[in-house]
Amino acid sequence: MTPDLSRQDAVRATASDGIPAALADLGALVRIPSIAWPAFDQSGVARSAEAVAELLRGTGVFERVDVARAAIAGADELGQPAVLASRPARNGRPTVLLYAHHDVQPPGDEALWDSPPFEPTVRDGRLYGRGAADDKAGIMVHVGAIRALADALGDDLDLGIAVFIEGEEEYGSRSFAQFLADHADVLRSDVIVVADSGNWDDRTPGLTVSLRGNARFTLTVRTLAHASHSGMMGGAVPDAMLATVKLLATLWDDEGAVAVEGLAVRDAETPEYDEATLRAESGLLDGVSPIGRDSILSRIWNKPSITITGWDATPVEAASNTLAPETRVVISARVAPGQPAAEAFAAIEAHLRAHAPFGAQLEFTDVDCGDAFLVDTGGWAVEDARAAFADGYGVGAVDVGIGGSIPFIADLVREFPGAQILVTGVEDPHARAHSPNESLHLETFRNALVSEALLLERLNRRTV
Repeated sequence: MTPDLSRQDAVRATASDGIPAALADLGALVRIPSIAWPAFDQSGVARSAEAVAELLRGTGVFERVDVARAAIAGADELGQPAVLASRPARNGRPTVLLYAHHDVQPPGDEALWDSPPFEPTVRDGRLYGRGAADDKAGIMVHVGAIRALADALGDDLDLGIAVFIEGEEEYGSRSFAQFLADHADVLRSDVIVVADSGNWDDRTPGLTVSLRGNARFTLTVRTLAHASHSGMMGGAVPDAMLATVKLLATLWDDEGAVAVEGLAVRDAETPEYDEATLRAESGLLDGVSPIGRDSILSRIWNKPSITITGWDATPVEAASNTLAPETRVVISARVAPGQPAAEAFAAIEAHLRAHAPFGAQLEFTDVDCGDAFLVDTGGWAVEDARAAFADGYGVGAVDVGIGGSIPFIADLVREFPGAQILVTGVEDPHARAHSPNESLHLETFRNALVSEALLLERLNRRTV
């Protein structure tokens, strides 16, 4: 590509000048409690969608901006409101699809927050609030980059742009596939930018090249037809809690590594990352050791993990001398890149059935599987992204794997097989997404917005 430094400089300047407005708009979005889970007030999701739509209309570049819903497969209901915007490409330029999501995780115990979760608060160079990083910052990176491109290029903006801001990513993207099918003609693109990942640190950009898959399910363990007195029957009758504790313990070996036959491991090198960094970024307590074997990042990026994320048990305050007849747990497994999630779930199910103690009865429900993803790093879009990151951050990007999952990327690949997919983000390792005191590093946000604006400017010079 022939460089056009004057245009690059103009885009960089307009992007930088727009940071205060983008942060103000981000704060307004954070104030909206857009939680898609049905136990919460759903009006916040609708208000959030309308607010995002207004931001996109305000850029002045789109022919259409709509709030739309799609059907949920297997259910007689619609998914949460998503925002769709589009403008066609001109003069042989490519089309880019920009993705983020406007729904957020529930706040959890608000007593654990240092400031109210839906009141954006700046301290120590960070913006605190639920969704400040995941993923309303991703929305504002897109909006800010589009504003900069429009202001700097004017009538020379030939790039086709589609924007899809989802409203239920934190609740399983239940209508995602149908939404893609319903709007395939509008969303079809040459490059897809998924702004829902993280960076190497708060100064160094990351280009996500691998994501683990996920297999989540509810396991019910039953041993008794009814509750019994723990004094009268204890010692001869296994209660469900005993059976569950023994069963779950078989999922890991003594070092905490997953011990389930049939779960794959990806063989790939990882950058240097020491235990001190792990402790600082994870909050690992003094005296508590890491788990697993081999390099730390290989455990997070390339190997499976299994976590118990929920457990129905009698609360301590209500404890009685009773043998529990059944208990339920939610098991969340992360699957190494390269292994189908359904295959991994089958391996875990087979393991649990084979190791059920005392003949305990097992039931598997609410199974949710999402496949892992590996980025093809050989395309021209990755080349442009690396160059834009280097210009925007002032330092080259690190190829990173992510231990988390973005299952809907498999839907994007299936619907748009010819598109090059770039997974980017605004989070740094201290963002605490999904946790109390979620926050956005302000300088990272600035660099991410400028970098995306420079990426779009590069795409605007390409022909396809």
